[in-house]
Amino acid sequence: MFLLLSLVYLTCCFGNTAVVTLVVLDVSLQSPMYFFLCHLALLNVLFSTLVVPKMLFNFLTSRKVISYAFCLAQTYLTLFLECTECFLLAVMALDRYMAICHPLRYLLLLSWPACVALALCAWALGFFASVVPLSCFILPLCGPYVVDYIFCELPILLHLFCADTTLQEAMMAVGGAGTVMVPFLLILLSYLRILLAVMRVDSAEGRKRAFSTCTSHLIVVTIYYGTGLIRYLRPKSLYSAEGDKLISLFYAVINPMLNPFIYSLRNKEVQGALGRVIGRY
Repeated sequence: MFLLLSLVYLTCCFGNTAVVTLVVLDVSLQSPMYFFLCHLALLNVLFSTLVVPKMLFNFLTSRKVISYAFCLAQTYLTLFLECTECFLLAVMALDRYMAICHPLRYLLLLSWPACVALALCAWALGFFASVVPLSCFILPLCGPYVVDYIFCELPILLHLFCADTTLQEAMMAVGGAGTVMVPFLLILLSYLRILLAVMRVDSAEGRKRAFSTCTSHLIVVTIYYGTGLIRYLRPKSLYSAEGDKLISLFYAVINPMLNPFIYSLRNKEVQGALGRVIGRY
């Protein structure tokens, strides 16, 4: 497991860093879509770095201990990055909607100031939807001080508190609905408008070209929300602690590694930019 996850983590860091490097070095990739993709790549690297190094250390030691301060930091930051990714995926869906439904005004509507503002909004909404409400979650702990999980996360941390956590659980449910369902509905609305616009295109080749620009984003959204829905909305009869760990391992480690390959392997623009950058240097 140590060797396997080390390879996955290094691949994640290399793949996402390569995406950011290509966008910076190649002028043809300096567009709104790839600007938002750089933010997604940064999120992937940060999330994996919060989780995987500590997990790898635990594989090599018999005494698997985490300090309460680091556990809290891991809880705060992973929740912040998860919320931010939800909003960022919604922003990327808006980008695809603008590109397909308003192609002539695309660069005017999504100018660089507008792109920076949308990206900052995604990060700010993720912060205010996660870190600020968590100030109400710090309660006294009681034993056993055991985190039976691959990293510290809010639902796991609630089991360690001595006080009544009814308010915290209600806040978590409301906050989760807001940070997950609102961006998801925005993504659905964007793709519904895209579908209606594409169906008006006369040629089959034009429809195919329009849909191909959305494929990578749709795959990423399906994987991200699919693992989340399986984890949080499956019936209790299908719940198992080990299965929960495997699902968390997938979205915390495997999914961040897959994202750059989903965008690059299916995208001729990225492949062409990679060839040009390698040829140049």
